[in-house]
Amino acid sequence: MQFKANAKQIPISPYKLRALVDVVRGKNALFALQWLATQSLRRVQPIKKVIESAVANAKDLKGIEKQDLWLKDIRVDQGRIFQYFKPGSFGRAAAQRRRFSHISVVLESKEQQPAREA
Repeated sequence: MQFKANAKQIPISPYKLRALVDVVRGKNALFALQWLATQSLRRVQPIKKVIESAVANAKDLKGIEKQDLWLKDIRVDQGRIFQYFKPGSFGRAAAQRRRFSHISVVLESKEQQPAREA
C-alpha cells in the first residue's frame, strides 16, 4: 500500500532541497527522519514535515509504523517564480528571482518492497 503527502509553495529554491532529498531517496523512513534531524539547516524542516505527514497517513489509515516504511519516491519540483526588481548599477533595474518548491513523498510498506539481488 502506498501513502502520499505533498507540500506546495515552499519558499526555498528546489536546487537547494534536491541535494538533501537525494540522500534519503529509497531509504527507510525512520532512517530518513533521523538523518534529517542531525542536519542543522533551515531547509531540512519542510522535507522532514512532509515525510512525517506521510508516516502519519500510514499510521492513521493502516496502523503501519515508521520502521516498516520506505521512501519509494520523493521529489522536489519547481513551484512559482516570484520576479521583482532591485536597483542596479548606473540606475538600471536588476531582476531578482525568488524560487518556490513543491515536495511530494510516496511511502510504501516493507512487505511490498521489491527484493534486491546482490
